[in-house]
Amino acid sequence: MTPLDDTDKAILRLLQEDAKYTNKEIASRLNLSTTPVFERIKRLEREGVIRKYVALADRKKINLGLVSFCNVSLKQHAMELLVRFEEDVKSLPEVVECYHIAGMFDYLLKVVVKDMDAYQQFVSRKLAAVENIGRVQSAFVMTELKNSTFLHFE
Repeated sequence: MTPLDDTDKAILRLLQEDAKYTNKEIASRLNLSTTPVFERIKRLEREGVIRKYVALADRKKINLGLVSFCNVSLKQHAMELLVRFEEDVKSLPEVVECYHIAGMFDYLLKVVVKDMDAYQQFVSRKLAAVENIGRVQSAFVMTELKNSTFLHFE
């Protein structure tokens, strides 16, 4: 991978701010011409620095008002059981993030659903159906202070 220079970083900052910026808009903001901006963006995509472009939905406006962080401990830690758990969790649309963590629990899941009833259904019907779960502990978001996809880098 080519090391990122200041121009690459500036392009990434702008695209993280708004992925709909055109090459022309980015070039104008950085006092460059459009061709080098286009070529740099294509290189960043090709090298996997830019993974994909997405639209971020306002969860409350689409009736997904409850966020829970769900700590999960597994009964057994054999590799095939870990892989199976991860595959099962990836298939649950309510789970928007999943991390294999160190500490008192094995995994941290971020779950987004309509309300507490929907969460109860998720836990009792979907999560409980996943094999090898030993313990689940949930924490519910009362107030969201910061929610960002912007990665700060030097």
